This record gives sequence, C-alpha cells and structure tokens, in this order.
Amino acid sequence: HSGAASGIVPSSFRILRDILSRLEDVETGNIVSPVFQAEVPPSRLLQIKHCALALDTSIITEFPFLEGVEAVSSDVETLLINRSWRPSLSVIGAEGFPPVKSAGNVLRTESAVRLSLRLPPTVDAQAATKELQRILLENPPNNALVTLTDFVANSGWHSPELESWLQKAVDESSQKYFGKDCNFVGEGGSIPFMGMLGNMFPKAQFVITGVLGPKSNAHGPNEFLHIDFAKRLTCCVSSIIHQHYLTHNA
Repeated sequence: HSGAASGIVPSSFRILRDILSRLEDVETGNIVSPVFQAEVPPSRLLQIKHCALALDTSIITEFPFLEGVEAVSSDVETLLINRSWRPSLSVIGAEGFPPVKSAGNVLRTESAVRLSLRLPPTVDAQAATKELQRILLENPPNNALVTLTDFVANSGWHSPELESWLQKAVDESSQKYFGKDCNFVGEGGSIPFMGMLGNMFPKAQFVITGVLGPKSNAHGPNEFLHIDFAKRLTCCVSSIIHQHYLTHNA
C-alpha cells in the first residue's frame, strides 16, 4: 500500500524518470551524450536551407496539433535538422501501469517502457548501443534492478553526393514537370534497406522519392495517392532514367 510503503520503498517510476533523464534533457529534449551526435555536412545544411524556404511552416501544420500546442521550434531549418541530423528519443510503449480509472493507492513493483532512439545517419549504431547500455544500466538509483531487453540497433544511411549529370537531371525534370526547383530532405526511418544497398553498391548514385502529400496518412487506412502528383513524379523519374542513358551511352 502506498500509504505504508511510499517514502520508504523507492518509486519505480521515479527511478525510470531518473534513468531517462541521463539520456535526454527533460527541459529541451536534447540527447545528452556526444556519442549520439553527428556534424551536419555543409552541403546538407545548404539543402536544408533551400528546403526550408520551399516547405515554410507546412512542416508544422501537416501535424494535427491541439490548439495552443507549439512545435519544438518555430524555425523551419532547425526542425529539418532535428528530424534528420539530431538524435531524438521517443517512448512508444509502456507496461506495469494500471488504467487510470482502476488505479489504487498501491506502489507498483516495476515500470517498463519501450524506447525508440533515432540516430543521425552517420552515427555507428553499435557504438551507440554500447553507450546506451552504459547510460541506462550503470549505477541505478537505490541500487534498483534495471534491465534492457528486446534490443534492435540499425545504423542510418547518408546518401552519397550527386554527380553533376544527376544533379542536372533532377533539377531539369523538377522544373519541367512541377515548375519548381528540386529539394532534398532527410527522413527518419527504421527500415535499413537503403543502407544495405549503399553497402552493396558503394559507387552507385541514388534518387529516392515518392508520393507523400498532405494528409496522405502513410501506413494508415487512407494512404492515398494524389493522381496528378503521381503522374508528374513518374515523368520526373522517367526523365532522369533517360538522362542516365544519354550520359552513359553517348
């Protein structure tokens, strides 16, 4: 009973909060350890600057914020860097907590959470794993039992710089079929497919694109395609493939 045990027996939730605060600054959400950090290449910073001008505040308004709730930052460039080049922690599941309506005045014996830690694309996942284990398991408060289980670690992927012919091809196709400059943006993800291809074909060039417009609800029941946009994008890809043929078979 919490009336008898609280103040004597440490709260498992307080211990959990303490441990997570070693990993993430509770005031800012920044990941504390430098092992998880990466320097943003100058070419990517320039791309982010151009992309921020194109996207403007749509990167914020695409999400259904409650009225009055603010994004992590109002600066679009900062948000784009956050999403692809700064580590970020999310708690995506929890166990050991009874439903609020049925919770009684009882100390719970354990608190468990499932964590998702997104890494910058150039950070080695194995080195990050060792650092994460050290942070979460070393010297637990009150000598509590802390375990780390069901662990999966995958490194991200940093696309190679585009060769001049390909840069020209994507720019021209974007202008021809959309009337706008081509932009590049980083994206967090947990599917290591591109990293596998990059390792298999280290000299290959990559153009990774797709149709994912506002409210398209990726991986949800309404993952629709905007038909006109999809046609234009298909024309762009066809144009790039054609330019590849002309460049390498002239």
